[in-house]
Amino acid sequence: MSALRLASLLLLALTASAEHHMSRPRLAQRQSGNNNRPILISNWCTETIYPAILTQGGTGPSTTGYAAQPNTNLTVYVSSDWQGRVWGRTNCTFSSSGGGGSSCTTGDCGGLQACKGPGVPPATLAEFTLAGSQSQDFYDISLVDGYNLGLAIVLLPNGNSALQALDPSTTNPSCVASLNGFAASSSSYNPYANNQQFLGTSSSSPLPFESKQTASTLSSWCPWDLQTSPPLAPGDGVYPYPDGSISRPAFDPCISACSKYGDASYCCTGKYNGPNSCSPSYYSKAAKGVCPDAYSYAYDDQTSTFITPTGGGFQVVFCPGGRSTDIIASKGSGAIKHG
Repeated sequence: MSALRLASLLLLALTASAEHHMSRPRLAQRQSGNNNRPILISNWCTETIYPAILTQGGTGPSTTGYAAQPNTNLTVYVSSDWQGRVWGRTNCTFSSSGGGGSSCTTGDCGGLQACKGPGVPPATLAEFTLAGSQSQDFYDISLVDGYNLGLAIVLLPNGNSALQALDPSTTNPSCVASLNGFAASSSSYNPYANNQQFLGTSSSSPLPFESKQTASTLSSWCPWDLQTSPPLAPGDGVYPYPDGSISRPAFDPCISACSKYGDASYCCTGKYNGPNSCSPSYYSKAAKGVCPDAYSYAYDDQTSTFITPTGGGFQVVFCPGGRSTDIIASKGSGAIKHG
């Protein structure tokens, strides 16, 4: 067994409970490196959230979880060969004794503010594999485990001329699957009015946005049985059918069918472990409808993996608002693979 294969198996064993959803080309052997790659974490939500950072390879930051007030930013640094994820936790109250039980409504990690492991679904994930195959960076927005907050990823060139030359409308995906900040009118939505920039882009190279969602469809996209906080049943304890007339809560996190039921056909395991044998579940189809550029199930990599030459940094924006991007459908899957 090669050293690379052995290292890969050890990494998988250590991170089995925090599966990295990118089914990408095999990683090049990792070398220790300086923490010189910036990850800028921005909270555009109207409420305090608790970002969390999990390192699955390379060297991550000392900060693994913190309280982020609205409209605040924090930059952390990771090594050039980092692999990991960033997510946001909601409605958290931490015990002074630390740990034990659950402290957050979504994304909790053992009741700790400074996470030491993966979060509990549902949580929208920003996933990164830096300096992977052929010295490229791979990243995606993952809804494989579920959705709790809107999220965008913005490529930061970090002084790299090759990255500065890329069209930012092909590198900066956004997922908005809740009403917080949603631009309900697709026809009048223009984040570039008055020469403004939005998610690292401008009117000279604007992001393409999905145009099908309305406030009504966005508030009810999550399959009824996958809501983490479904509305209380009517007086007789029976929901009417169809359930579309029942008002859902304003904050309506959605757990994936795989995370909730663990069925092999939903999780692409067992006899379904392969791109030709696993199909998107009812949850995955619904998630892809509201966030076309996001990862929705294990073999969704062709329509959700962004690839750039290595060397840049990234901004992770919680609650970016506006509408979800539709980069891949608008520009083609080849447009998001650079380098």
